[in-house]
Amino acid sequence: MVAGSTILVADDDRAMRAVLVQALEREGHSVRATDKAETLSDWVAAGDGDLVITDVVMPDGNGLDLLPRMRQRRPELPVIVMSAHATLLTAVKAARSGAYDYLAKPFDLDKLMTLVGRALTASQPADPDAEDDGDAPLLVGNSPAMQEIYRAIGRLAMTDLTVTIVGESGSGKELVARALHEYGNRRDGPFVAVNVAAIPRDLIESELFGHARGAFTGAHTRRQGRFEQAQGGTLFLDEIGDMPADAQTRLLRVLQEGEFSAVGSQTPVHSDVRVIAATHRDLRQLIDQGRFREDLYYRLNVVPLRLPPLRERRQDIPVLARHFLKTAIDSGLPRKTFDEDAIDMLVAHAWPGNVRELENVIRRLAVLVADDTIGAADIQAQLEDAAAPASTAAANGLSESVEQHLRTYFDAHGDGLPTAGLYDRILREVERPLITLTLAATNGNQLRAADVLGINRNTLRKKIRDLDITVARGNGGQDGR
Repeated sequence: MVAGSTILVADDDRAMRAVLVQALEREGHSVRATDKAETLSDWVAAGDGDLVITDVVMPDGNGLDLLPRMRQRRPELPVIVMSAHATLLTAVKAARSGAYDYLAKPFDLDKLMTLVGRALTASQPADPDAEDDGDAPLLVGNSPAMQEIYRAIGRLAMTDLTVTIVGESGSGKELVARALHEYGNRRDGPFVAVNVAAIPRDLIESELFGHARGAFTGAHTRRQGRFEQAQGGTLFLDEIGDMPADAQTRLLRVLQEGEFSAVGSQTPVHSDVRVIAATHRDLRQLIDQGRFREDLYYRLNVVPLRLPPLRERRQDIPVLARHFLKTAIDSGLPRKTFDEDAIDMLVAHAWPGNVRELENVIRRLAVLVADDTIGAADIQAQLEDAAAPASTAAANGLSESVEQHLRTYFDAHGDGLPTAGLYDRILREVERPLITLTLAATNGNQLRAADVLGINRNTLRKKIRDLDITVARGNGGQDGR
């Protein structure tokens, strides 16, 4: 804490002003306090103060409205915004207006004092173009669709309600889950993310709930599961629609009873975890197909949150593109800008891979374009290169087509690749359509299908069960009898 500084406090709550003045003076600071936004503005204009702490709502104005003027007059002056309206939208507005940080009331005084010390010793002022408040996850966009997401996060963050986020791949579902965690009352606890689709079926229960020593071959020590790792925090279950039936049953029990047991153990463990789920699938359709439990759906879908694809919020594309380009420049690449035609082309593109695809295209442009200005021709070249695998796949052999598909997969996922289980996931994605189409071609005759595939009939039956494949029985019958 840097003692001896002058701090300007603006809040229309007399009790709050008194508490802040006393706490700051105990730390050795001089404090000037007011309940008027205009008085605060006059002090800043006169060059007074080393730090501002301001409320948002005051009788004669809004603290957020003052920020641009204060930034213009005193760009080096750090401003901490506090508000009783604990919404993500207010925090985002504060950050965009150049606030050093944002605190939702009520807050811990020790936390404020720590923040004051950091603000007074910071070598650089806050970036007025920043889209987040430093530690919170990044959510970029001003479109009406994103404003709705911000408002929903603001309403849900301070609750422990279970949320299911539905959105296409690459649309930012994990970022929304992180925002719900970071702005909520569990922000001091862990945030644990699990891609359910990336975990082999026979390991998923151990991955989620842990296992006892000796629970199965190779279980030489006790292992914590993700539920236990997330105690006191948030567990994010991505691609919940791909969860196997047995694991669905165990997850339902945890949500109902608030406790779980590790695989191979009878000792119950109390679950103090907020669960946030996400999927790109239609869970109602999976229920109709018998692949997802309806009772689990209602437990998870307490609050549904639909994340719009990028094509439904095109006005966010310019700010997203410039943000990704700035990130690339900050990492050490040469400074570049977009011309207007390039921005128009980015906005017009469909972006089937959503924000993740846009980010990867911008990264490539930042590396490959030699000029200082990125033009429409550069954008077109990158988009055509990305589309080439899909257009040439039909002309290639199976191996080449799979390779092209995997190249597109790796390119689209970038840093979002699963940490484990990719081999099993790819095999599963190849096996399911292969077996499904073979069964369709043999009218559901499993004996004939097994012969075509060159596998044992019992093996085929096991794969049908493991892959949740629905067999349409034709004239040949299930077993060809």
